Amino acid sequence: MEEHNNKGDELLKKNVVRKPWMKSVVGIVLILVALAAFTYWRMEWKRVSIENASIEAPIIDLSATAPGILSEIYVSSGDTVPANTAVAKVGNELIFTKIAGLIVNVNRQEGQYFNPGVPVVSMIDTKEEKVLGKIDEDKGLVDLKVGQPATFTVDAFGSKRFEGYVSSISPMSNQSGVMFNISDKREIKQFDVKVTFDGARYPMLKQGMSAKITVYTN
Repeated sequence: MEEHNNKGDELLKKNVVRKPWMKSVVGIVLILVALAAFTYWRMEWKRVSIENASIEAPIIDLSATAPGILSEIYVSSGDTVPANTAVAKVGNELIFTKIAGLIVNVNRQEGQYFNPGVPVVSMIDTKEEKVLGKIDEDKGLVDLKVGQPATFTVDAFGSKRFEGYVSSISPMSNQSGVMFNISDKREIKQFDVKVTFDGARYPMLKQGMSAKITVYTN
Protein backbone atom coordinates (compact mmCIF):
# COMPACT_ATOMS: atom_id res chain seq x y z
CA MET A 1 0.00 0.00 0.00
CA GLU A 2 2.80 2.35 0.95
CA GLU A 3 4.60 1.46 -2.28
CA HIS A 4 1.46 2.29 -4.26
CA ASN A 5 1.20 5.67 -2.54
CA ASN A 6 4.84 6.42 -3.30
CA LYS A 7 4.24 5.70 -6.98
CA GLY A 8 1.22 7.97 -6.91
CA ASP A 9 3.26 10.76 -5.33
CA GLU A 10 6.00 10.37 -7.95
CA LEU A 11 3.43 10.55 -10.78
CA LEU A 12 1.88 13.65 -9.26
CA LYS A 13 5.30 15.31 -9.02
CA LYS A 14 6.03 14.50 -12.66
CA ASN A 15 2.72 16.03 -13.72
CA VAL A 16 3.46 19.15 -11.69
CA VAL A 17 6.85 19.44 -13.41
CA ARG A 18 5.41 18.82 -16.86
CA LYS A 19 2.50 21.24 -16.54
CA PRO A 20 4.49 24.53 -16.82
CA TRP A 21 6.44 23.06 -19.74
CA MET A 22 3.17 22.13 -21.46
CA LYS A 23 1.87 25.64 -20.92
CA SER A 24 4.96 27.06 -22.63
CA VAL A 25 4.51 24.73 -25.59
CA VAL A 26 0.85 25.66 -25.95
CA GLY A 27 1.75 29.34 -25.76
CA ILE A 28 4.38 28.99 -28.48
CA VAL A 29 1.95 27.06 -30.69
CA LEU A 30 -0.71 29.75 -30.28
CA ILE A 31 1.78 32.48 -31.19
CA LEU A 32 2.87 30.56 -34.30
CA VAL A 33 -0.76 30.05 -35.33
CA ALA A 34 -1.48 33.75 -34.86
CA LEU A 35 1.56 34.74 -36.93
CA ALA A 36 0.57 32.30 -39.68
CA ALA A 37 -2.98 33.70 -39.71
CA PHE A 38 -1.67 37.27 -39.89
CA THR A 39 0.71 36.39 -42.72
CA TYR A 40 -2.11 34.65 -44.61
CA TRP A 41 -4.37 37.67 -44.08
CA ARG A 42 -1.73 40.03 -45.46
CA MET A 43 -1.12 37.75 -48.45
CA GLU A 44 -4.86 37.73 -49.20
CA TRP A 45 -4.78 41.49 -49.75
CA LYS A 46 -4.48 42.39 -53.39
CA ARG A 47 -1.84 45.00 -54.01
CA VAL A 48 -1.39 47.66 -56.63
CA SER A 49 2.09 49.13 -56.95
CA ILE A 50 2.76 52.67 -58.16
CA GLU A 51 6.44 53.10 -58.91
CA ASN A 52 6.41 56.71 -60.11
CA ALA A 53 5.54 58.92 -57.13
CA SER A 54 6.87 61.82 -55.06
CA ILE A 55 6.09 63.88 -51.96
CA GLU A 56 4.28 67.04 -53.01
CA ALA A 57 2.26 69.92 -51.60
CA PRO A 58 0.69 73.00 -53.22
CA ILE A 59 3.13 75.90 -53.55
CA ILE A 60 1.99 79.15 -51.92
CA ASP A 61 3.60 82.22 -53.49
CA LEU A 62 3.89 85.36 -51.37
CA SER A 63 4.12 88.71 -53.16
CA ALA A 64 3.51 92.42 -52.67
CA THR A 65 0.20 94.07 -53.53
CA ALA A 66 1.91 97.24 -54.80
CA PRO A 67 5.06 97.77 -56.90
CA GLY A 68 8.29 98.57 -55.13
CA ILE A 69 11.93 97.77 -54.41
CA LEU A 70 12.73 94.59 -52.50
CA SER A 71 14.67 95.94 -49.53
CA GLU A 72 14.64 93.19 -46.90
CA ILE A 73 14.30 89.39 -46.62
CA TYR A 74 13.59 87.91 -43.20
CA VAL A 75 13.51 84.17 -43.94
CA SER A 76 15.56 81.47 -45.65
CA SER A 77 14.68 78.29 -47.54
CA GLY A 78 14.03 75.49 -45.07
CA ASP A 79 12.65 77.74 -42.34
CA THR A 80 9.42 76.69 -40.64
CA VAL A 81 7.32 79.76 -39.94
CA PRO A 82 4.04 80.39 -38.11
CA ALA A 83 1.09 82.27 -39.56
CA ASN A 84 1.24 86.08 -39.73
CA THR A 85 5.04 86.15 -39.98
CA ALA A 86 6.77 88.93 -41.95
CA VAL A 87 8.95 87.32 -44.63
CA ALA A 88 10.05 90.31 -46.75
CA LYS A 89 9.65 94.03 -47.37
CA VAL A 90 8.87 95.52 -50.80
CA GLY A 91 8.75 99.31 -50.84
CA ASN A 92 6.92 100.22 -47.66
CA GLU A 93 4.92 97.00 -47.60
CA LEU A 94 5.67 94.04 -45.35
CA ILE A 95 4.74 90.67 -46.84
CA PHE A 96 3.21 88.27 -44.31
CA THR A 97 2.42 84.56 -44.27
CA LYS A 98 -1.28 83.72 -43.97
CA ILE A 99 -0.74 80.21 -42.61
CA ALA A 100 2.04 78.27 -40.92
CA GLY A 101 4.32 76.35 -43.24
CA LEU A 102 7.74 75.61 -44.67
CA ILE A 103 9.71 78.12 -46.75
CA VAL A 104 10.88 76.41 -49.96
CA ASN A 105 12.15 79.30 -52.09
CA VAL A 106 13.35 82.87 -51.50
CA ASN A 107 14.05 85.47 -54.19
CA ARG A 108 17.07 87.30 -52.81
CA GLN A 109 17.28 90.06 -55.41
CA GLU A 110 17.43 92.88 -52.90
CA GLY A 111 17.42 96.23 -54.63
CA GLN A 112 15.37 94.90 -57.55
CA TYR A 113 11.99 96.31 -58.55
CA PHE A 114 9.06 93.91 -58.07
CA ASN A 115 5.64 94.23 -59.63
CA PRO A 116 2.52 93.09 -57.76
CA GLY A 117 1.99 89.35 -57.95
CA VAL A 118 5.64 88.48 -58.63
CA PRO A 119 6.67 85.88 -56.01
CA VAL A 120 9.21 87.02 -53.46
CA VAL A 121 8.93 84.00 -51.15
CA SER A 122 7.36 80.58 -51.77
CA MET A 123 6.17 78.18 -49.08
CA ILE A 124 4.13 75.03 -48.56
CA ASP A 125 1.58 73.99 -45.98
CA THR A 126 3.16 70.82 -44.57
CA LYS A 127 -0.29 69.64 -43.46
CA GLU A 128 -1.21 69.42 -47.14
CA GLU A 129 1.75 67.24 -48.13
CA LYS A 130 0.71 64.11 -50.03
CA VAL A 131 2.30 61.36 -52.05
CA LEU A 132 1.39 61.96 -55.69
CA GLY A 133 1.73 58.90 -57.92
CA LYS A 134 1.06 58.25 -61.59
CA ILE A 135 -0.36 54.87 -62.60
CA ASP A 136 -0.88 53.41 -66.08
CA GLU A 137 -4.49 52.57 -66.81
CA ASP A 138 -3.66 48.87 -67.32
CA LYS A 139 -1.64 48.47 -64.08
CA GLY A 140 -4.52 48.11 -61.60
CA LEU A 141 -6.28 51.46 -61.90
CA VAL A 142 -9.73 49.78 -61.92
CA ASP A 143 -9.01 48.25 -58.49
CA LEU A 144 -8.24 51.58 -56.81
CA LYS A 145 -10.78 53.38 -54.63
CA VAL A 146 -10.65 56.41 -52.36
CA GLY A 147 -10.15 55.37 -48.73
CA GLN A 148 -8.07 52.26 -49.40
CA PRO A 149 -5.07 51.79 -47.07
CA ALA A 150 -1.66 52.38 -48.56
CA THR A 151 1.99 52.27 -47.62
CA PHE A 152 4.87 53.98 -49.35
CA THR A 153 8.64 53.98 -49.31
CA VAL A 154 10.88 56.97 -49.96
CA ASP A 155 14.21 56.58 -51.71
CA ALA A 156 15.97 58.65 -49.06
CA PHE A 157 14.91 56.19 -46.32
CA GLY A 158 15.41 52.88 -48.12
CA SER A 159 12.91 50.14 -47.22
CA LYS A 160 11.25 52.02 -44.31
CA ARG A 161 7.48 51.98 -44.84
CA PHE A 162 5.17 54.91 -44.16
CA GLU A 163 1.38 54.62 -43.83
CA GLY A 164 -1.43 56.55 -45.46
CA TYR A 165 -4.61 56.12 -47.48
CA VAL A 166 -5.83 56.89 -50.99
CA SER A 167 -7.43 60.35 -50.85
CA SER A 168 -8.07 61.02 -54.54
CA ILE A 169 -7.90 59.49 -58.00
CA SER A 170 -7.92 61.89 -60.95
CA PRO A 171 -11.03 61.62 -63.14
CA MET A 172 -8.99 62.55 -66.24
CA SER A 173 -5.81 61.02 -67.61
CA ASN A 174 -2.42 62.50 -68.30
CA GLN A 175 -0.51 61.87 -71.52
CA SER A 176 2.17 59.30 -70.75
CA GLY A 177 3.78 59.06 -74.17
CA VAL A 178 4.03 55.26 -73.81
CA MET A 179 3.05 53.20 -76.86
CA PHE A 180 1.71 49.65 -77.00
CA ASN A 181 4.04 48.81 -79.88
CA ILE A 182 5.47 50.31 -83.05
CA SER A 183 2.42 49.57 -85.19
CA ASP A 184 -0.22 50.58 -82.65
CA LYS A 185 -0.14 54.31 -81.92
CA ARG A 186 -2.61 54.31 -79.03
CA GLU A 187 -1.12 55.71 -75.86
CA ILE A 188 -1.35 54.11 -72.45
CA LYS A 189 -3.02 56.78 -70.31
CA GLN A 190 -1.77 57.66 -66.86
CA PHE A 191 -3.85 58.81 -63.91
CA ASP A 192 -2.84 60.75 -60.79
CA VAL A 193 -3.33 59.00 -57.43
CA LYS A 194 -2.87 60.90 -54.17
CA VAL A 195 -2.08 59.25 -50.85
CA THR A 196 -2.62 61.34 -47.71
CA PHE A 197 -0.45 60.78 -44.63
CA ASP A 198 0.01 62.37 -41.22
CA GLY A 199 2.77 64.93 -41.75
CA ALA A 200 3.22 65.42 -38.00
CA ARG A 201 3.95 61.70 -37.70
CA TYR A 202 6.58 61.82 -40.44
CA PRO A 203 8.36 65.20 -40.18
CA MET A 204 11.41 63.77 -41.95
CA LEU A 205 9.56 63.64 -45.29
CA LYS A 206 10.39 66.56 -47.57
CA GLN A 207 8.83 68.18 -50.61
CA GLY A 208 9.91 66.52 -53.86
CA MET A 209 11.29 63.28 -52.40
CA SER A 210 10.90 60.29 -54.74
CA ALA A 211 8.56 57.56 -53.49
CA LYS A 212 6.90 54.26 -54.37
CA ILE A 213 3.31 53.46 -53.33
CA THR A 214 1.60 50.17 -52.49
CA VAL A 215 -2.22 50.25 -52.27
CA TYR A 216 -4.11 47.37 -50.59
CA THR A 217 -7.28 46.96 -52.64
CA ASN A 218 -9.31 44.26 -50.82
